[in-house]
Amino acid sequence: MPIIVQKYGGTSVSDTERVMNVARRIVAKQSAGNQVVAVVSAMGNSTDELLRLAHEVSADPPERELDMLLSTGERISVALLAMAIHELGRTAISLSGNQAGIQTNTVHTQARITGIETRRLIEELESGKIVLVAGFQGVSPEEDVTTLGRGGSDTTAVALAAALDAGECEIYTDVDGVYTADPRIVPGARKIGAVSYGEMLEMAATGAEVLMLRSVEYAQKYGVPLNVRSSFTEKPGTWVREEDESMEKAVVSAVTHTDDEAKLTLLRVPDRPGVAATVFGALAEQNVNVDMIIQNVSEQGTTDISFTVNRPDLPAAQKALDAISGDMGVAYLIGEQMGKVSIIGAGMKSYPGVAAKMFRTLAEAGINIEMISTSSIKVSCVIERAKVEAAVRALHAAFNLGKAV
Repeated sequence: MPIIVQKYGGTSVSDTERVMNVARRIVAKQSAGNQVVAVVSAMGNSTDELLRLAHEVSADPPERELDMLLSTGERISVALLAMAIHELGRTAISLSGNQAGIQTNTVHTQARITGIETRRLIEELESGKIVLVAGFQGVSPEEDVTTLGRGGSDTTAVALAAALDAGECEIYTDVDGVYTADPRIVPGARKIGAVSYGEMLEMAATGAEVLMLRSVEYAQKYGVPLNVRSSFTEKPGTWVREEDESMEKAVVSAVTHTDDEAKLTLLRVPDRPGVAATVFGALAEQNVNVDMIIQNVSEQGTTDISFTVNRPDLPAAQKALDAISGDMGVAYLIGEQMGKVSIIGAGMKSYPGVAAKMFRTLAEAGINIEMISTSSIKVSCVIERAKVEAAVRALHAAFNLGKAV
């Protein structure tokens, strides 16, 4: 029997009625002749509630204990779902990340999967059970519980699909696929039938919240086809897979955005070898992911360096800079209210003038660009947070990405 891996997000299991709905979907998939492994997120906003509780008792909760706490949300979900499946007359077993054989490194709250021991999973499947795995978590070499960061259940599902050589990995969420822009901002946004791994990587990295970036990286590395679908309808979703001739050949496929950027600028940094390594090494030690980096032309032996981070990482970034700025004799400025808008498209590789059209569109909308980053299939601009939505709508219209009329 073929193995199918499914993942259900928090909104899909936010209450017991929705848990029963998911149970029926899983049973139907098994009845169609498949062995089913389902990865489940915590119910609704329960992770946020657990974080709130943690910060009520501690201003700076130890990360190991945070992982112990946050991992409980997914365990509740899989246990309830197993009970619901039993109520439907089928046999299911719920497993924690540790019990499912998910091995990670030792980085708490942002762990990475290093391997999966599939023996128990295969044994349970071959005994006729539906296997339910708590997403977002694993176990370190020290046998501590670890979590994979926000959206980590996506990565759990893709990693399991790769390890079990599953035919596909279905990602069930509260939207019915990947759109040309966020439909909440652009009502005329269009669902994309299929998108390449490369395009989806850029979309996930620049603000599209449908899939976690690391899950797409994992899928591309191991060739796992992803099917992004809604858990509330039977509408077809969006396939994420290797690029082929059946995919759309639009110059620009989508507009993505994020409104939680922060920009930091180091002033009058000594222009000598090793300085950049010191700065970004300190940030790495605080597990701060840096996005765009711009260094100005050197003038009188000094230069300015600007870079962006996610706003939640700003306190850690400040901690890193405070530790080194005194010794370096530099000061830094913070711009907290920043956002980013990006255009993505594999067709951009062979069409000149796409970036110019983007810049012109933003200028005509009265939107100033503070930083620019490009790749062969992406152009991103850092702008004021308050103008992000206007920028998305303007670019979506300029590149004719809306629904056909």
